[in-house]
Amino acid sequence: MEENYRTLKINQESPDSGVFNLLINRPSRGNALSREFFTEFPAALSSLDHNPQVGVIILSGAGNHFCSGIDLETLNSITQDTRSSDTGRTGEKLRRQIKFLQGAVTAIEECRKPVIAAIHGACIGGGVDLITACDIRYSTENALFSVKEVDLGITADLGSLQRLPGIVGFGKAMELALTARSFSGLEAKELGLVTTLFTDKQTLDKGVAQIAQGIAAKSPLAVIGTKRVLIKSRDLTMDQGLDYIATWNSGVLLSDDLTQAIAAHLLKKKPLFAKL
Repeated sequence: MEENYRTLKINQESPDSGVFNLLINRPSRGNALSREFFTEFPAALSSLDHNPQVGVIILSGAGNHFCSGIDLETLNSITQDTRSSDTGRTGEKLRRQIKFLQGAVTAIEECRKPVIAAIHGACIGGGVDLITACDIRYSTENALFSVKEVDLGITADLGSLQRLPGIVGFGKAMELALTARSFSGLEAKELGLVTTLFTDKQTLDKGVAQIAQGIAAKSPLAVIGTKRVLIKSRDLTMDQGLDYIATWNSGVLLSDDLTQAIAAHLLKKKPLFAKL
């Protein structure tokens, strides 16, 4: 990747791999999310999404932590920049700022390629916003999570309150958000927030890379379709969801990927799919 980012780093898992690592890269600040991050992050995701070499994206943090939340300097600057003598105009400008920050997180869901969160160390506040937007989540056993916003006098507004109930259940999400208590990777696994635990960062990186390689080897049309239909179906009734997938598959089902998959199955060999 040619792009240069100040808050992120991108690298390919291996020269022939369809797996790319997207790292939050502010280790000296615990990967706290700066204003610049919220500009660079959706741009990086869009670049990866449109790169035909990319099949799967692994989101992780450089250094000792995944993400320690939004940078307090960024939070302070947003509140200061929106102040004016006109309460209505202050509120309208602040709403635009919040929508801008929300858009950076929602970019994970809007990315066609699957985004897998690999979590170690702290995953606090804005970090939870990020991982709840990811398609799959894995962590180390000793990772530390917290929906921290109420302790800062804030109602979480970047997606945790909307996405977390669908992952862990309404009651659990309410308890975690109101208490802002910390919980470990072990409890995150029990809650269903993460799918699998790894003993340490090294085994996490290796294990998630293997899972991502497996997904990247599958039909890209089937993979992006599965992600899109699942996300869309959250907000649809059963009948609407079935109608949506019928319409989706009417456009993409009859593809070279289907031919390749069937032929490979009959010949007992691995299929080779064209890049997307």
